[in-house]
Amino acid sequence: MREWIDDYEERTWQTTESGTVRYALIGLGWWTIDVALPAIESSELGDVSVLVSSSTEKATRLADENDVARGISYDEFHDGAASDEYDAVYIGTPNAYHLEYVETAAELDKAVLCEKPMEATVDRAEAMVERCETADVPLMIAYRMQTDPAVQRARELIADGFVGDPVSVYGHNSQPLLEMIPDPDQWRLDPDLSGYGTSVMDLGIYSINTTRYLLRREPVSVQSEMASNHEAFADMPDERASSLFVFEDDVQMISTASQNAHEDTHLKITGTDGQIELRPAFHGECSLHCSRGDVSVTVEHDSFDAEREMEEEFDYFADRVLGDGDIYPDGRHGLQDMRIIEAVHESAEQGEPVALE
Repeated sequence: MREWIDDYEERTWQTTESGTVRYALIGLGWWTIDVALPAIESSELGDVSVLVSSSTEKATRLADENDVARGISYDEFHDGAASDEYDAVYIGTPNAYHLEYVETAAELDKAVLCEKPMEATVDRAEAMVERCETADVPLMIAYRMQTDPAVQRARELIADGFVGDPVSVYGHNSQPLLEMIPDPDQWRLDPDLSGYGTSVMDLGIYSINTTRYLLRREPVSVQSEMASNHEAFADMPDERASSLFVFEDDVQMISTASQNAHEDTHLKITGTDGQIELRPAFHGECSLHCSRGDVSVTVEHDSFDAEREMEEEFDYFADRVLGDGDIYPDGRHGLQDMRIIEAVHESAEQGEPVALE
């Protein structure tokens, strides 16, 4: 057990320890500036060289404030400005804008790390994948939970049979969006920018994707219910959402999410012999709780917050760009999540289960 704890943060995925990937950060909201940028600067294999925003003035101002060499506008980015000053792009714009920046990055032969969900619709996500595959540029979707040590160790335990045969999963993710960003006109509440909805697209995707990663199984059907009562969610179907998934091998999963609730995140996997729970799970400081028989172990890692998770994510991406390793959360992996989310909303609209291919 001592050896397992000592190796808790080990990067089992790392294939290279040298080289630097220079990033252009596209979309300079609070997450990009306050979390992603410092995460890259703290990483081993990355550096931020260009900031891209709505105007050259804004991008230059933020570049000066954050000691970044260059700031350019979206139009300048599309025109190829500063393209010799970065190797990869990180896209942190609203969902419906991802495709256009991916297309330009592919034309410029730049690797792409795109925030989740990868686009607003399945069709646009498919276009992203096809464009990057045609141009032969790496495309990774930014699932930071997949490189969190708690999730990595949980994956190893499940693969080693700690829980026995997986039986059921319960995932929940909620936050008080209007307290965090007190603006009813924000993009997460605009279907033209967010996509199918808000709670499943922005929050429920964590439970769904992390379960896919941990179990290495895919859902085969889903039955969903949604409701929106608050006036700010009038254009969104899923202020509250719940889904019952059936995964391969008849693993049952319940997933709930809400953008208008007390902040809470957890993911629990129960098997024939044991149980693994991530609590809290998705908003930073992920803790691992393991139970089997009369033995329970809890590993808390308070220093591993969202920025540290992003640091791991960026180094994983850079490792894959610099080396020869395959990207696990690649474009097709993210595309599958988009198809699942579409099916979740389709089921809620139809009031019946929907099969997934």
